[in-house]
Amino acid sequence: MGLEGRVAIVTGAGRGIGKATALVLSGEGAAVAVVEIIPENAEATAREIRQRGGKAEAIVADVSRFEVAQQVIKRVLEVYGRLDILVYTVGWDDPKPFVETTPELWEKVLDINLRSTMNCTKAALEPMMANKWGRIVNIASDAGRMGGIYAAAYSAAKAGVIAFGKTIAREMAAYNILVNAIAPGPIETPLLQQISGAGDAGASMMRKTLRMVPLKRLGQPEEIAHAVAFFASEEASYVTGQVLSVNGGMIME
Repeated sequence: MGLEGRVAIVTGAGRGIGKATALVLSGEGAAVAVVEIIPENAEATAREIRQRGGKAEAIVADVSRFEVAQQVIKRVLEVYGRLDILVYTVGWDDPKPFVETTPELWEKVLDINLRSTMNCTKAALEPMMANKWGRIVNIASDAGRMGGIYAAAYSAAKAGVIAFGKTIAREMAAYNILVNAIAPGPIETPLLQQISGAGDAGASMMRKTLRMVPLKRLGQPEEIAHAVAFFASEEASYVTGQVLSVNGGMIME
């Protein structure tokens, strides 16, 4: 899709959807800043990109703090001189009935899923506005549109990501900064394995999940990554403020 000369930031790029996205964007020609909270995971993804002939910079950061998000953008501009694409892939939840949750859990879920998205977006907009070109792609969830089981705070956070993205899409259209979101279905990632659990209970939950998916399989991280690459490209130059479900038909609208 022709991302040669573009510079992308991918958060949560140490594993799962984030790592797949970093590799796909690099394969399309973009230089990638691999932003990840776990140092060895950040360097492993960056190393793999370099081994494939791409350009990558590993940046270890917790972007739930705005000043850290600012430092990430500053570092990217120091290394590459520009910023074109921001992809926020980090997500986390601890599913349980709402009555069993605590304000501390709400805060953590909102920080990771929503506040960090806002931090990165705010920090990235200035260089994008200066260039009159930008692509922001957030990983949301259909839980943010439909609600989720045992996921009250997570659903609220992802609904916030969707509404926030649409608002920024309106505000930034004059600068040719396009903002879209992807709502993944059940994707084979470490997070899904963590949420599903181990043993017979985990296997049972997975069977129940797959019964709701018409394609009868889990999605792969690369299938999300290729959708991200489309939104990041010139092929999507007339698309902004949209949410694309990539879910095997689990939810159809």
